[in-house]
Amino acid sequence: MMELNTLQWEQLLINYPNAHLLQSSKWGKLKSIYGWEPIWIGDENGGAQILFRKIPLGLTIAYIPKGPVGKPDRQFWQQVDGICKKKKAIFLKLEPDLWDAEENCFQSSPGWIPSEPIQPRRTLVVSLEGGEQDWLNRMMQKTRYNVRLAVKKDVQVIESDDVDAFYQLMNMTGMRDGFGVHTREYYENIYKLFIPTQQCALLAATFDQKWLAALMAFRQGDRAWYFYGASSNEERNRMPAYILQFEAMRWAARYGCTTYDLWGVPDEDQEKLEASFTERKDGLWGVYRFKRGFGGRLMRSAGSWDKVYQPGLYRLFQLYRRLRRSSDAHSQ
Repeated sequence: MMELNTLQWEQLLINYPNAHLLQSSKWGKLKSIYGWEPIWIGDENGGAQILFRKIPLGLTIAYIPKGPVGKPDRQFWQQVDGICKKKKAIFLKLEPDLWDAEENCFQSSPGWIPSEPIQPRRTLVVSLEGGEQDWLNRMMQKTRYNVRLAVKKDVQVIESDDVDAFYQLMNMTGMRDGFGVHTREYYENIYKLFIPTQQCALLAATFDQKWLAALMAFRQGDRAWYFYGASSNEERNRMPAYILQFEAMRWAARYGCTTYDLWGVPDEDQEKLEASFTERKDGLWGVYRFKRGFGGRLMRSAGSWDKVYQPGLYRLFQLYRRLRRSSDAHSQ
């Protein structure tokens, strides 16, 4: 087990073509722009990209998003502990790239405690198996109708590099729907990192050359993800967001992807989701009504786990997080 450079990490990932996008060195590069330091360790059994963020007093927090890759052995975890302690990490947060039903060795491993996830725990995963008619057949009737209606109403979907236009639309959506938006530089950076390898698409649904909706989709291996999306207040009767998602699915399928992850719905079971989505608009409830129609399978991740290195500081950090969330909630 050894510490790797960027090139060595990407060479290791060749053996794991379906590793999650959040374990790619490009994702590590993106996070490094915003205060995280990526470190890669691995050997023939697998490895991980670990992100470290500095906090006051020379301390750090560590995070493995959607990893590790492969099946690292005990020596791997010992080295992870060593690096985390060297970096003065209060704790390491791990979100494995596993579904709830899959074997989760961290559930019974000593030293790991369940924790609050950073990434959405529950999502809808659309199958891209079969042809486009099969996708339409798996959709709910209303969604299928809206996809076809957008075509009839002359909505065109284009692939663009106009990050400024995308950011303006994101701002409009954030103000309307009450959610936070990244900076324009963030979207520009992520686009520039992933577009050279065609792992990203910026798609816009247009009418009369005006952007009505747009999204950024990403792919790695046989998986694709819908991370960021926005829509205008105009011409909503043309259903631009529906044809936009369909075209994103087509983009993913052209590169051999077999699934398209809609990335984030409320962490509730199917019965609760279906019983409550017409009344709830808070959090991810606002997007569930839209996402539910595309025929995706409701999936839940294996969750989040923390390994604590400095228990007293960890408790203080958790208290700080709770107080900050409470303050944010009251300020909205």
